[in-house]
Amino acid sequence: MLKWLVLAGAILVVDQLTKFAITSSFALHEVVPVTPFFNLVLVYNPGAAFSFLADAAGWQKGLFIAIALVASVWIVYLLRKHAQQTLFCWALSLVLAGALGNVIDRVQFGAVIDFLDFHAFGWHWPAFNVADAAITCGAALLIFDGFRPRKTDSLEPPINADKRR
Repeated sequence: MLKWLVLAGAILVVDQLTKFAITSSFALHEVVPVTPFFNLVLVYNPGAAFSFLADAAGWQKGLFIAIALVASVWIVYLLRKHAQQTLFCWALSLVLAGALGNVIDRVQFGAVIDFLDFHAFGWHWPAFNVADAAITCGAALLIFDGFRPRKTDSLEPPINADKRR
């Protein structure tokens, strides 16, 4: 299980270092074009994904912190229980790192620091960060892993309950 926690820790460090670099270098809402479809920008999101509940009165901060912490404890349990399932644990490590990265922001700033801004034809995808990308990639890997066939522990063929001859 240690290797999965180290992986999550490494992603968490990258997330926090990138957020530190952005907050140290950018003014709020400052936009720096990088490519024709990508900008760096500093925004604070008090909501969840796609700014869900961003306009709430502030109670959402505690809710999102509690959800992320409960999910993190559950993920650590799953990492311990399924440490030999490589893809599953990669996915869980990504989600764990992202959840904790955003919890740190909520505790420290009251909102999540977002800075990656992709856009095309006048439409902007909501700004996000490394933690959000880790959560999204982890969720995609969990879905993929859920559709993969599993090896059975037994060499016996499955029992056919409907043996009629």
